[in-house]
Amino acid sequence: MIQSMTGYGVGNAVQKNLSVDVEIKSVNSRYYEAYLKIPPALAAKEYELREMIKQKIQRGKINCIILLKYNGVENGSTQFDPAKLESFLKMINKIRKSAGLKDQVKLEHILASKDMFTSKETEISVSGFDLVKKALNKATDQLLKMRRNEGKELAIDLKNRIKYIGNKVAEIEREFQNGKKEYYEKLQNRVNELLGDKEIDKDRLNVELAFIADRADITEECVRLKSHLKFFLKSLSEPEPGRKLNFLCQEMNRETNTISSKSISTSVTHTAVFIKEEIEKIREQIQNLE
Repeated sequence: MIQSMTGYGVGNAVQKNLSVDVEIKSVNSRYYEAYLKIPPALAAKEYELREMIKQKIQRGKINCIILLKYNGVENGSTQFDPAKLESFLKMINKIRKSAGLKDQVKLEHILASKDMFTSKETEISVSGFDLVKKALNKATDQLLKMRRNEGKELAIDLKNRIKYIGNKVAEIEREFQNGKKEYYEKLQNRVNELLGDKEIDKDRLNVELAFIADRADITEECVRLKSHLKFFLKSLSEPEPGRKLNFLCQEMNRETNTISSKSISTSVTHTAVFIKEEIEKIREQIQNLE
């Protein structure tokens, strides 16, 4: 079953003095990309967290934020680093002197620099990390549920569009069969007008006219296009069909172009345009499929 690459999930886990909040969201992307924003206490666990996400999500651009709260304080208690402040002020004064600036350093300038403050919790405990994994699993499961639900809606839309194209192909086939004899007769009349009373080999003429009419035959293209439509519907039930569906769109578009170029009917040409528009809409939709 297809699923969307767009999703959102949150997870929370609490134990004694530690609370973990996880927010994760994904959008469509050609490849798998994961961006994590985590507190310093989880720096040593980043690889493991990435692998946890990758095991459940194979494609899309992922953004994940993990917050730790110790006794209600985000990332635990913090402490001021005087050495960093001294270094910061020296750098600012050097910049002011070099640039000839007279602006004074204000408190908000110092508070804006997060490097001035460090967390006492530099490494998370084993039980604390188990809590993080629990919250992360909740968030990713919620995200996957949303992706599956959106995938179901996309599948309904794609099936309707494929059905529409199938109906248009049937119209083209009927129009072609109805106009084939008329086209052949037009060729005969045109030849008679050009040759006038001159004697011609009617058998040879009929062969040549039949050859010309055969070059405008679109039966094979219609058969292949209908085959692609059936394969497209079948592929919707397969896991991760995004790339296959994109390839089928290319093939459907190619057959439609051939039908349009070989067409002997204005009506067929116009119908082919409608099919190409629908294929383009399908192509846009499947860009968001995993």
